[in-house]
Amino acid sequence: MASRIKSGIFIIAEITGTEGERIVALQAAYDPRLLKLGRPHVTLAGSSGMGPIAPDTTVAELEERLLPIATTTPPIVLRFGRPTQFMQTEIVVLPLDPHGPLRTLHERIKTSGLRAAPPRFFFTPHVTLSLYREQPRDVLAKLLRERFDEPVTIDRIECHLTKDTGESRHLITLPLSG
Repeated sequence: MASRIKSGIFIIAEITGTEGERIVALQAAYDPRLLKLGRPHVTLAGSSGMGPIAPDTTVAELEERLLPIATTTPPIVLRFGRPTQFMQTEIVVLPLDPHGPLRTLHERIKTSGLRAAPPRFFFTPHVTLSLYREQPRDVLAKLLRERFDEPVTIDRIECHLTKDTGESRHLITLPLSG
């Protein structure tokens, strides 16, 4: 869930390709401020299912814990569900199936031994379309009618040190090469 940012390390998988560009266009049209948070992505650690990883975790420790996971995980093909409002909020997300290979990757990260804050929500993987802006009813209805029928593939994970201020610094990228 795209909740209030907490300091710590987040692990994300960027959504690329044609569908990634389409998401960028929708974010620009419906909530341009969201673009400041970076490219469209699904958060694997730092929000739902696993809180932010301790900010004092070193890059060497991240590599030690995550490299074995990345090298034994093949790229993952995902399909988006219909856009939905997140839990009685104005936030609009593209939900992803919380089971299967994405869940397995999340659980492997969660049980890797990295120190992390407790999660605020159950694992609910998604890509955010609109976060900050309250949409007029007709505009919201139009956004909720969007469909993403093409699959997307995530082929790498990235670790970012994120601060309460919203500042974020990329730490490492690991290809999924299993």
